[in-house]
Amino acid sequence: MEERRGYRVRGRVQGVGFRWWTQRYAETLGLRGTVRNLPDGTVEVQACGSPEQLTSLEAGLREGPSGARVDGVDALDTAGDLPGRGFSIEGW
Repeated sequence: MEERRGYRVRGRVQGVGFRWWTQRYAETLGLRGTVRNLPDGTVEVQACGSPEQLTSLEAGLREGPSGARVDGVDALDTAGDLPGRGFSIEGW
């Protein structure tokens, strides 16, 4: 059964390759969704997959890539369309 979850990642998560890392990690988990930087310095992730895949994604987001410092991961409302396949990086 597929679920959709949203996350906001706080900390030093912009300018450290966090979006690219998230895309690669989510793809290895077989998830589809999006990741993007927000103007307030956080990163938003919207993902769709099995509960187990999403739990693994959240655990990974709490660690992040080596150059990042994750202060917290908050649940977000899930709204809007997700890509039919794959995991994409959205820019601003």
